[in-house]
Amino acid sequence: MTKQQVLRGGTLVTLEGDKGYGLLEGGAVAIDGDTIAWVGPLADLPEAYAHWDVTELEGRLVTPALTDCHTHLVYGGSRAREFEMRLEGASYEEIARAGGGIASTVRHTRDADEGALIAQSLPRLDALLAEGVTTVEIKSGYGLDRETELRLLRVARKLADLRPVNVVTTFLGAHALPPEWQGTKAEYIAQVCLPTLRAAHAEGLVDAVDGFCEGIAFSATEMEPVFAEAQKLGLPVKLHAEQLSHQGGIQLAAKYGALSADHVEYATEADAEAMAEAGMVAVLLPGAFYAIHETQAPPVAAFRQHNVPMALSTDANPGTSPLTSLLLTMNMGCTLFRMTPEEALRGVTVNAAKALGFSDRGRIVAGQRADLNIWNTSSPAELSYRIGFNPLHARIFGGQA
Repeated sequence: MTKQQVLRGGTLVTLEGDKGYGLLEGGAVAIDGDTIAWVGPLADLPEAYAHWDVTELEGRLVTPALTDCHTHLVYGGSRAREFEMRLEGASYEEIARAGGGIASTVRHTRDADEGALIAQSLPRLDALLAEGVTTVEIKSGYGLDRETELRLLRVARKLADLRPVNVVTTFLGAHALPPEWQGTKAEYIAQVCLPTLRAAHAEGLVDAVDGFCEGIAFSATEMEPVFAEAQKLGLPVKLHAEQLSHQGGIQLAAKYGALSADHVEYATEADAEAMAEAGMVAVLLPGAFYAIHETQAPPVAAFRQHNVPMALSTDANPGTSPLTSLLLTMNMGCTLFRMTPEEALRGVTVNAAKALGFSDRGRIVAGQRADLNIWNTSSPAELSYRIGFNPLHARIFGGQA
């Protein structure tokens, strides 16, 4: 039987509209199964909902549940020793020559079977869920061969069967050249990446397609065949773009109507204009900015000026952002990028959902999915203000606590 319930007597952060928290003190939310049926002041609760099950909020804060829209959550091994080596004075080149860097993760990932990858990934996923995440994107990209890339996507799908969470899978075969590859980047794309993408799509394993457009990865020209193939398959695209330098990735992404451009530290005002025209989201990843000691922040002012929605995400990965706290990510967005707490909250709710192509979550309004968080606070700014503190009281996924 479909559960019908009313949450009442709290402060609702509806995020209705494009600006402001949409605060509703003394509010109520009627939930019919997995859908929000009604939102408003408790005093106006319609009689039709008066006999539904009741949860007393006791003044607590209710927000949309959180979405982590850019992660590399499934991988094998650890890069903790490399972190230690860097602090001992080793250069990235020295670490790479010793078999470290992405080659290390690729090696450990290829050696891990599905069971091992699930066992290693679940604690990382559980850390996100404990902070109120209900939707998470998971990329491939640490296999760089057909067999392992497909295994990563299968594992990502299975995680959604093991936990109450919606998992969005993204194919990232154009992440880097595999260490054993002897041909050109274009040949890798044609001979490995594109056939693997087709196989993943045929198996129903992929929801979107991504790539890494950077001097150390693939140029915009090299990336274009991947986006063209995604377009043929009916898959949306997104792009790691302008992270370490300006490579023209955003313009390519805009040309293909991408969902988002991610990192974007070196984006220009012209890029912001192109993103606005294409309806793209700027996904900001302060964990990577922090971990690699980047000094150039994303052009937040330009995104504001051109009304480009800004999302925030952990970028959870073993090398450049070993971060599995979206609450800390919110604080970093404010302290490192000078975002406001309202922008940070929108960045992990409605804008993060938009970066994944969803319009059915991220706000507390009738008709949205009943993915909600109840917090032991009455102020939304608390969620960005605190460091290393989790005030989550309850997480509701599809109407179920």
